[in-house]
Amino acid sequence: MSKNQAQTLAVQRAQVEFHRFAALGEREKALAVYQEENRRRSAILARHLGFCGPLSPFLEIGANVGHSSYMLANEFGAEGFALDISADALRQGVDLEREWDLKHGMVRIAGDAVDLPFADESLNFVFAFQTLSQFMDMDRVFAEVKRVLAPGGVFFFAEEPIRRLLSLRLFRAPYYEAMKGWERKLWDWGLLGFFVKDVIGAGQEESFGIRQNHRNTLWDWDRLIHRHFDEREFELTIPQRGWLESAVRKVGKRWDRYDSDWVPARLLGGTLAAFCRKRGHQPDAGGPVMHWFERLRCPDCRSSLRLRADRALECRQCGNVAKAAGKVYTLLTSAQSRELYPGDDPTVVDFSKPSHVRNLEAGWYELEGAGGNRFRWMAGKATLRLEDAQASRPRLRIRGFVHEDMLRQPERARILVRVNGQVVYDRPVTRPGLTIVEADVTPADEHYVEVNVSPLWRPDGEDRSLTWNVSLVRLVPKDALD
Repeated sequence: MSKNQAQTLAVQRAQVEFHRFAALGEREKALAVYQEENRRRSAILARHLGFCGPLSPFLEIGANVGHSSYMLANEFGAEGFALDISADALRQGVDLEREWDLKHGMVRIAGDAVDLPFADESLNFVFAFQTLSQFMDMDRVFAEVKRVLAPGGVFFFAEEPIRRLLSLRLFRAPYYEAMKGWERKLWDWGLLGFFVKDVIGAGQEESFGIRQNHRNTLWDWDRLIHRHFDEREFELTIPQRGWLESAVRKVGKRWDRYDSDWVPARLLGGTLAAFCRKRGHQPDAGGPVMHWFERLRCPDCRSSLRLRADRALECRQCGNVAKAAGKVYTLLTSAQSRELYPGDDPTVVDFSKPSHVRNLEAGWYELEGAGGNRFRWMAGKATLRLEDAQASRPRLRIRGFVHEDMLRQPERARILVRVNGQVVYDRPVTRPGLTIVEADVTPADEHYVEVNVSPLWRPDGEDRSLTWNVSLVRLVPKDALD
């Protein structure tokens, strides 16, 4: 990765793929998580409203399905935009209006946080949750936020990890559901944080290709904010899992000259919530966003946009058009759009698209799932073909899901992949959940892919023998290796 590159195209591709697999088919569980997140985030915002000033027009960066933008629009009466690199995630979020009986929505934009498709000083309030740590160069995100904020506007970010001092940094731990028995015991005893490299759960995103930046100590965060903003307010959340972390926090507070959580946060890490104000007079209270499209700009030529009669956005300078596909406008550069949303591409087998069937050969069961989470189970062996007319994509990527019952079998789980007869991947499987297989391949015009997985297992009440399920297979270019 270049020193000036905040996020590679490979990471952006992984984020788009991850959101297409959102919730792993557990929609009710995801909705409960969204509601709990909104409850927590709303409480933090309510405590700092006096600092924030007007909340309209707002922008949420890294909005996922937009659930927290809905919270701002319906609970706080604000109007604005939800932005995410994944158009699919934003489209899934449209259903929340019906699920939660919401009266107010927002404009949904698929865009890039380090190249925001918004005009200078066009917004009063920008916020982000669990987003900044996915950028290697956070300065660039802060600079973009500062650019689009009006004088006196506020940037609110929360749930960002603080690097802890007291850790041996031995390994990355997954989320609780995918932990091994001994890891769960360390978690339950409050000891796991003293051994892991970074945030518990980061292992899943890292294995998927979403790079995590967990290097910032509390001092680093403070310096970063001061480089871009004039005023700030903090809230710290310190981990207190088990007796040891609770004891360390108490000792740390005694060391702190103000009896605050500043010293405990340096020792134990935790998460940071911050409100940062841009220099200038606080903007007037914003009314309805009458001409919302005038706040946007073309991602290619930076010119203003107009709203056509068919509700599509059109650049006044270069003529680029963004249609409201599923109520989402994609405002990425042309190069990003081609790579992240390739359409019917012979180098991609996307099980959420009907065209994927032309690439499949033997060994696949019927299509299951909904929306972006479409998949096929396989038995012990399944095959497919990929085409690469220019032989320019030297890496194979397979996205699948390992059921915990496969790991309960006496035989050790294993995935072996051959491409054009050559073994390119052969490794054991040790954890359930989302699984990414990546391997270098010899460039060729056509790739015959053979996937072998063991052991077979049979779900209760079914007559099928299964291994794992697959939702996407693709070839990726050299930039994915940078």
